[in-house]
Formats: sequence, C-alpha cells, structure tokens
Amino acid sequence: MENKTAIIIGATGLVGKFCLSYLLNENAYHKVIAISRKPIGFAHPKLDNLVIDFDTLADYQDRLVADDIYCCLGTTINVAGSRAAFKKVDFEYPLTLAQIVKKNGAKQFLLVSAIGADQNSKLFYSAVKGELEEAIKNLNFETAFIFQPSFLKGIRKEFRLAEKIALVLMPFFEILMIGPLKKYKSIDAMVVANGMYLKAQSGIKGVETLSSDQIQALWKKK
Repeated sequence: MENKTAIIIGATGLVGKFCLSYLLNENAYHKVIAISRKPIGFAHPKLDNLVIDFDTLADYQDRLVADDIYCCLGTTINVAGSRAAFKKVDFEYPLTLAQIVKKNGAKQFLLVSAIGADQNSKLFYSAVKGELEEAIKNLNFETAFIFQPSFLKGIRKEFRLAEKIALVLMPFFEILMIGPLKKYKSIDAMVVANGMYLKAQSGIKGVETLSSDQIQALWKKK
C-alpha cells in the first residue's frame, strides 16, 4: 500500500459511493478523508469521515491535506430548489475545496462534470459545469482529470421521474449512437468511479478531459 491520502467529496452520491469503495478497498491509499454533510454510515480502518456544513469548508483547511482529490459532488436545479442553490453545490463548494487543497499541496484533482459542459452555454446547468471546469484548470494542479459522463445509470436515493423515463427509452436510442455519437451513450456510475481511480494511478500529468465513451473504454481495459 502506498503512503498516499485521498479526499473525496460527494461520497454518498451515485458516482461517489462507488468511488469511495475503490479508495477504501484498493491499495493506492493508506488514508481516505470523506467529506460529507451526514455520517457515511460505516467504519473502515482507512476512513476519516469529516462531517461538516459545506459552507464552513474553509474552517477545516488544516485537515484537508491529501495527495489526490476526488470531487463527485453534484445535484440538479430541481433537487437544489433554485439556481443559486444549485450553483453553490456544483460550483462554489468544489472550487472552495480545490483552492484549499491546492494550497495544501494536493497533486491531482479528479472532477465529475457532465457532457455538454461549456461556460458559454445558454443552458444554465451546462454553463455552471463549464465554469467549474475552467476554474479547476486555472488552479494549475499537477494533474487534473475532468470526467464528462452522459446520462448516469444507477440507483439514486431520491426519485427522479425524468431519469426513470430516460432509463426506459435510452436503450432504443443508443442503438443509433455510433461514431461521434458514442459519447452520448448512458454509462454506469460504477464505470465512472472505476475510471477515476484508474486515471489517478496512471501517472499522467497535465489536464485531460474524458467523455463517456472514453471512460467506458477504461472499464474494458480493466
């Protein structure tokens, strides 16, 4: 086991729960700091569960020291309740964490973004995702991996009607998604988490952005 520490935020979410499992059960890290609003709900020899109000992240900067950072935090405007609340979760919290850990010496930042992320997009959701991507790039981590999955498959805690409908209809449309359209295919949350873990151990430097088809290809090589 390497003498490395990882931080994960969003560990109770769709991708985050799988990501946390990789961090705890594989051998790359001797310590995993999981930042959450509520207790993770289980114990593990590697796990340090930091339960806090995300508005107070700056108050815990002395504990936010790690080599690799996994950011799986995200919501929707419907779940958040407003555009302002959505931007706080999907932009302000991740950026605040990134700024703190960069100052504390973190080498790698791995971010779950979304397909279509573009700071110039007319879609608010996509624009916020794009703004965060650019902000992370501008922090100049030694390595930054940005994952842009399409529709995420998996069991969520909250019920989302639109996603339930999409799960039923998606297989019929995906038959036509070949060539450049492959990046729009749905992807398992576990596959995204696996890709994050593998990329973090790859030794690559610089910034790399991966679409759904590229993330899926990592799973096939597993």
